[in-house]
Amino acid sequence: MSLSDGVSVEDLVINRADGRDDGEDWTENYEELPGAAGISIILESTSKEGVGPRLHKHPYAETFIIRRGSATFTIGSNQVVGRAGQVLVVPADTPHKFATGPGGYEAVHIHANSRFETEWLE
Repeated sequence: MSLSDGVSVEDLVINRADGRDDGEDWTENYEELPGAAGISIILESTSKEGVGPRLHKHPYAETFIIRRGSATFTIGSNQVVGRAGQVLVVPADTPHKFATGPGGYEAVHIHANSRFETEWLE
């Protein structure tokens, strides 16, 4: 089946690269999503404590939708524990990092840009 712009519905579905159909212990990055979505995303799930990216920033906002577990976020000079069921938004050009909590972490990270642009600060 094709949509009006000639793109097939099947082209709009993104499958996990490793072929698994569960959400356990994986991280996947997606840029230039089909359908001109205008965002890029990171899907992350881990059962490990204390993991996460080092301090960095983006020239656009990043939104974290936390689905399971928790993580301690450093956003600018502040720290906040984000927990399952919460949404955190980091404004553009704001240094941030996080470390996963004792129960692990599962979240969707939405970058307000079709490609990742990251400046690593540490």
